[in-house]
Amino acid sequence: MAEPSPIYNFYHVIRQQPMRYRQFTFDELLIAEFSCPLESDLQAMWSHHNYFVYVLDGKKRWHTHSGAYDVLKGNCIFVRKGATFVEQFFDAEFCVILLFLPDEFICDALRAVAPQEFPRQETHAPVLPIETDATLEAFFHSMMSYFARMQPPDRALLELKFRELLLTATANPKNRELQAYFCSLLKGPQASTLRQVMESNFCFNLSLEEYAQLCSRSLSAFKRDFQKMYGTTPGKWLLGKRLALAGELMRNTDKTVSEVAYESGFENLSHFSRVFRSHFGAAPAAWRSRQAV
Repeated sequence: MAEPSPIYNFYHVIRQQPMRYRQFTFDELLIAEFSCPLESDLQAMWSHHNYFVYVLDGKKRWHTHSGAYDVLKGNCIFVRKGATFVEQFFDAEFCVILLFLPDEFICDALRAVAPQEFPRQETHAPVLPIETDATLEAFFHSMMSYFARMQPPDRALLELKFRELLLTATANPKNRELQAYFCSLLKGPQASTLRQVMESNFCFNLSLEEYAQLCSRSLSAFKRDFQKMYGTTPGKWLLGKRLALAGELMRNTDKTVSEVAYESGFENLSHFSRVFRSHFGAAPAAWRSRQAV
């Protein structure tokens, strides 16, 4: 991957530019038609809300700590709140429908109807592919009719449409990963949410305030709960995790030092080189050469 641009909050960028991105909102719920400008081949971004992506045209690749996901025309994915690198392909514009949903809305919509047979699992991928059956495709195309005439749905109807999306997606037995993640939201303890957020997002250059927001906590509560869980401060833990990942990438890939730095969550190359040398006893390139002997 090429070096990404500075990370930004995807939800805020869209919500704050209603003249650029056609959108309808209800409280924190947001649906938008998003046409991506052909400006950068790799972008780091995060969102404090989960979101669905339905591709109308083009192709992109979502990069996460656990793998990469190609998303093509007609595909749908669910992106858990957190950070990703998104890779652009320049052969066609990328146009999507985006629907952002807070955890609280998901739980409220599913609490009364979620079947007991929803699967459970301990870990969840940051990006969940969604089976786009005829019912789900019909839902997205019904939403396009509102954008075509720029007639916003009634607020109550808009809320119902978001609930319809959740119920439609979870009703499909092929979306077991999505069902399992929603089950964790409904029944998982808050402590596991903090652990999931940190283990999934440590390699992204987010501030402590942004990590706290992802964990649905104030900064002080986040630091307190983090110390209780990990026995150290967030800053020390993040540095250790990022250096361990950097060492793994330097040892097992042919990525450049600059690529390793950014993919490990370091702000700039000089800072990365300094802390890498302090931790491993040699500059990144020299350390890699020693491993090959």
